Amino acid sequence: MKIGRWLRDHPRLLERAYASTHSAFKRLDPLLQKFGYEKSDAWLRRPEEWGNQLMFDCRMCGQCVRHSTGMTCPMTCPKNLRNGPCGGVRENGHCEVKPEMRCVWVEAFERSQEMSTYGDEIMLIQPPVNRQLEGSSAWVIMLTGVDKKAPKGWVPTAQIAVEVREP
Repeated sequence: MKIGRWLRDHPRLLERAYASTHSAFKRLDPLLQKFGYEKSDAWLRRPEEWGNQLMFDCRMCGQCVRHSTGMTCPMTCPKNLRNGPCGGVRENGHCEVKPEMRCVWVEAFERSQEMSTYGDEIMLIQPPVNRQLEGSSAWVIMLTGVDKKAPKGWVPTAQIAVEVREP
């Protein structure tokens, strides 16, 4: 079994590692800001890409949401779906595009159920991918807040009214 697959199948361990790394980057932010985010991105991008590729089959979209998707990269979906499965998930939980592959979203949901801190985030609607950020360090993007800025034309989900009907 590959190390990445083994790690992904232990999302609680990855959740703790993510929380520690997130905390470390928050503490390093003043230093990275002083050094310059552009230089920091160039310095961090390759090691981040190598580690994420090894562990998550990462596509380096620049807007990592794995902590919200059961430590499963939604960009590995053949259709690049970021908010859940398409209508073609097979009865056995496999992908309609690649029948030999389990659906990324089936795995994401199952793994999210094992996560104590971020597991509920599987229910959050993610904004569309800003393709201009591809190949960038997701940690630097997170520190600058660019990942929270909606792409042009996207209405943030917090502004969408939801009608609640009484039974």
